[in-house]
Amino acid sequence: MDTLIKKIEYFIPFRTCEYVLTLSLFSILVLTHTIFQPPIFANDFIANKAVNTNTLIQMSEYVKEGVNPELKKEKFNERINQKYRGLKVTTIADGIKHIRMVKYYNGKPVRINVVEVNQEVAQNYEVKPAIASVTLPNKRTVRTIAQKTNSVVAINGGFFKPQTGVPLGTLMINGKIYTGPIYDRVALGIFENGYDVGRVRLNAKIYGNNEIIKIDNINQPRMLSSYVLAYTRDWGKYAPTSPKYGVQLQIVGNKITAASANPLPIPENGYVLVGPKAQLGKLFGAKSVNLQIGTNPKWDNVKHIISGGPYLVKDNQIYIDMTAQKLQSIGGRNPRTAIGYTKDNDLILVAVDGREGSSIGLTLTELASFMKSLGCTNAINLDGGGSTVMYVNGQIVNHPYQPGGIALSNALVISKKYGS
Repeated sequence: MDTLIKKIEYFIPFRTCEYVLTLSLFSILVLTHTIFQPPIFANDFIANKAVNTNTLIQMSEYVKEGVNPELKKEKFNERINQKYRGLKVTTIADGIKHIRMVKYYNGKPVRINVVEVNQEVAQNYEVKPAIASVTLPNKRTVRTIAQKTNSVVAINGGFFKPQTGVPLGTLMINGKIYTGPIYDRVALGIFENGYDVGRVRLNAKIYGNNEIIKIDNINQPRMLSSYVLAYTRDWGKYAPTSPKYGVQLQIVGNKITAASANPLPIPENGYVLVGPKAQLGKLFGAKSVNLQIGTNPKWDNVKHIISGGPYLVKDNQIYIDMTAQKLQSIGGRNPRTAIGYTKDNDLILVAVDGREGSSIGLTLTELASFMKSLGCTNAINLDGGGSTVMYVNGQIVNHPYQPGGIALSNALVISKKYGS
């Protein structure tokens, strides 16, 4: 699948260099124009002087914005004020805004809370997923997760198994994969300089005894008896039960340290493979084994990934692939949570109240249209219904179906960077 990682160029952040750098780039642009786009006839440059001058002025402003954090902040504030004119806009921090609104669908009200963040302006803050506890099979409220991470903003995250709290979909935090994808559902990738969305597939294999064995998932419940699954200590102290005719291999430092049909303890500095003996038995006696994990799309330098589904907006177009992602059960009009980003690299978090007379909720089509109206070039649905919660500055700002919101597996938070 074609993906586009939005990148923002970084420049020397010193105001004293601003005009020197602008003048230098201005000169380079003039020279480049002369060398690579010579006039067709003598008066061509004169005839197009206004167009060329405007282009150079725009480039000069772009350079100024790159070296001037205050100008970036001003541009962000202008975008927000223009987009949400007449609405209540609250500044959470530089580059982070909270907006409340009520829209009407078929004459009935829908309460919506929106948070927009630009990480180039909010340089001391980071957007990232957070899990409920130190291991995956746990649940906490969004408020508890937000307080634990000292967050100024938090929304509920991806889908999860209600009985245990294990996230159902790709989850990566600080470059570490906690769980693999389910049904190749769409996910948001968070990079140092931008965002990307795509349907994520796991590309994991283990090598040993001149054999290559596919790893079907990481820290996920078993879906087929034929699957080979890897479990890390993030899952818990012990691996889950083996399938019929299955086996477990405990691996530390590329060495098989134990094998059993029964659940093995998961080592702190290793992992346990669980799968059919017909597959994992090929590794018996191996002097060393090597586990390699990747994703498709290959997101180089991705810091965080959070899964959701379905798509809402894809490449500037409304696109809802509910059936392809096996999410038919989440149709209808409900509370909703969504996330997307704009061409200006503004990340947009949305929580929609529903299931009450004062706010009837949205269909996925209505939600997709709303995200596009906010300027999202790409957007995805997150877990919704009773899970929908938005936390801002110590308060739950929406009206969850269950007061305070239900306990859940993971959240997307905005918190101060370590040391800021």
